[in-house]
Amino acid sequence: MHLLIPYAASHHTDCLAMLPSLNLPHVQKLLPQLDALPLDAGDELSFSPPHERALAAGLGLPSADGQIPWAAWQAQQQAELAHLSGAWGWVTLCHWQATAHQVTLRQLPMQDLLPAESTQLLAAMQPFFNEDGLTLYPQAPGHWLACGQALADLRCASPDRVLGRNLEPWMPQADHASSLIRLMSEMQMLLYNHPVNDARERRGALPVNAFWLSGTGTLPHHSPAPKPVAPTVVNTLRQPALAADWQSWAQAWQALDAQHGQALLQAHAQGQAVQLTLCGERHAQTWRSQPRTLWQKIQHLFGTQRLSDLLKQL
Repeated sequence: MHLLIPYAASHHTDCLAMLPSLNLPHVQKLLPQLDALPLDAGDELSFSPPHERALAAGLGLPSADGQIPWAAWQAQQQAELAHLSGAWGWVTLCHWQATAHQVTLRQLPMQDLLPAESTQLLAAMQPFFNEDGLTLYPQAPGHWLACGQALADLRCASPDRVLGRNLEPWMPQADHASSLIRLMSEMQMLLYNHPVNDARERRGALPVNAFWLSGTGTLPHHSPAPKPVAPTVVNTLRQPALAADWQSWAQAWQALDAQHGQALLQAHAQGQAVQLTLCGERHAQTWRSQPRTLWQKIQHLFGTQRLSDLLKQL
């Protein structure tokens, strides 16, 4: 049993101030009984956040920064696409807000995007993608898989890194990235006067004025080694963390501890092998159960760190 918890901590000042009063009794009781694995260290400017790196490791995927091949992995799971080889990426429609000083990504994915609207936009945009050797395959309204060689060596920032932030430092990076950035600009011009946006604005919805590329890369050609069971991702802290609503985040953490933390603690008490991975904005730390001698148990008991101190380190 392996739980992976994104946004377990943040170095935002208001979050740090809340950590000492955060009451997570089940996780606090469990961690001294587990052994810590080496820290997956990073920084808050990495294109791939810690929880994506940790999940990639659990699935046996490559984890180069900004090149975890999420889209290729998703395509491989689908019978109608699994026979296609090459590089893949996710294309997600979104809304960019421009001010005098910066461009910010406000909404990704788009809220209330109707399937018919997505179909119309796909039909309008596909010819431009074709010109750059990219073929689009719809997955959900406003969320498409793209296949093409231009995505092979492209570093793209995770949507979780860019939402609500200035886009300038997060644009795709590669020797050939300029052609894709040009495509982004062309799609902004195409979408500006598209009838779908006229209809959306009439009903008070934000216009679709851009797309974001992510999850780019290729899967290894060799047969992968047997993978461990993929971790269970508990994502209930994500929304309040991205909104910087730290009161709601703390309440969500306490609810998570009461449900999932208690279940993991009980599983460990019953002799099951358990793992817990906590992910912040920079680092990911995994703890797992290991056989221990009595002396090791005593050493860990007296060497227990406060959970708030552990979370600050993420």
